[in-house]
Amino acid sequence: MNTVHVLATADVPRPFGNHLRHWRQQRRLSQLELAALADISPRHLSFVETGRSLPSREMVLRLAARLDIPLRERNALLVAAGYAPMYRERPLDHPDLADARRAVETILASHEPYPALAIDRHWNLVAANRMVPLLLAGADPALLAPPVNVLRISLHPRGLAPAIVNLGQWRAHLFERLAQQIHATSDPALVALRDELRAYPAPEGAQDVHLPGEHLGVVMPLRFRTPAGELSLISTTTVFGTPADVTLQELALETFFPADASTGDALRQLAGTA
Repeated sequence: MNTVHVLATADVPRPFGNHLRHWRQQRRLSQLELAALADISPRHLSFVETGRSLPSREMVLRLAARLDIPLRERNALLVAAGYAPMYRERPLDHPDLADARRAVETILASHEPYPALAIDRHWNLVAANRMVPLLLAGADPALLAPPVNVLRISLHPRGLAPAIVNLGQWRAHLFERLAQQIHATSDPALVALRDELRAYPAPEGAQDVHLPGEHLGVVMPLRFRTPAGELSLISTTTVFGTPADVTLQELALETFFPADASTGDALRQLAGTA
């Protein structure tokens, strides 16, 4: 029998109204606006937030959907309202997720000779194709001990940071993504990770100026020194569209592409050593 795990905010009991108010304010909605979105009266929503009225299970799920709350936190909302959690959390190697795991492995492998990896909600490495270890080879072995955090290894002075030509740009890009994720999830572990990363010094000589190749934030190149020469990479992020599992919702696939022909040639040469 599969067990539903309730983690993070659900570990600390908190009234449902407090949970709801937090997410409403996080989404910058007034009670009137949320009531209209959820098709309930503002008076009833006010009673729910103050604890004068208990929401039905259907209302909890409706409010969570309108607020676009992550599945992990929807479980916490359900528990706070006195209901059983709804969404399962199972490791990617669980038998029930075999199809999803195969899909991830197929995407990563088929992306070679370009690097691709899968990360969890805290940017920890879950899986990678054969190209990724080649690019991580210059990092301090301590940073490669599981769980490998891809943000930490990217920006740490003993990680990949000294090899990133446009480190100033890349740092800003990663911090922007992290800020968006913190806003969407309110995850305290991500806040702690952000604060840790901010404390890392930028290596001397890192370029913080605007460089060619950035197109209004749509494409952010990663310019990376390797023994095979300087690589210029752009990345895309893929997530599962309609997951009903916490693990799948929080899984992201990062696939890198060559931004120029010379990078493509260098990656194909590196692939021969994988």
